[in-house]
Amino acid sequence: MAEVTDRWLVAAAYEGYMGRWSRPVAHAFADWLEVPPRAHWLEVGCGTGALTAALCELKRPASVFACDPSGPLLEYAAVTLPDKRVSFEIAEAEHLPVREGGFDAVVSGLVLNFVPNAARALTAMRSRLGEAGMVASYVWDYPEGMELLRHFWDAAVELDPAAEQLAEARRFASCSEATLSSLFHAAGFHSVT
Repeated sequence: MAEVTDRWLVAAAYEGYMGRWSRPVAHAFADWLEVPPRAHWLEVGCGTGALTAALCELKRPASVFACDPSGPLLEYAAVTLPDKRVSFEIAEAEHLPVREGGFDAVVSGLVLNFVPNAARALTAMRSRLGEAGMVASYVWDYPEGMELLRHFWDAAVELDPAAEQLAEARRFASCSEATLSSLFHAAGFHSVT
């Protein structure tokens, strides 16, 4: 069986496909987080900057260090979000930048299911925290929700049963509350909500 990878090289294509959905979710997530103003943030997998923009708008950060493995997505984010509090850098989820004193909050949006080893990524996120820091993440509910994509893949499989291997509900079955909670606990987190 061939390995399936998800690579976004054209930021405008991503924005047209998923950005219109990910921006409202990023805003709701940032609003939900209880992190005081003037915090130092590390964002893992910033993509085109949906969560970065929400953090800048809602959380009054001292700094946001936004990283992503895709140069084109980072370029798009930097152009669309020219905020002096934000710096962008190419980095993989398992090899994150370091800040003296650590970060107050490490966040990722719609990322954990795309990294090759989510457990190692969470361990890396935890290692970048300051003394009283927190890690928070969210993903689409591929197995039970995300109707937009589920209906697409249901139709694709009906037309070609071989497409079942590519269906996101199958590929990202780990995007469930129980599995994510287990991943966080395995990475050494004690208070998982």
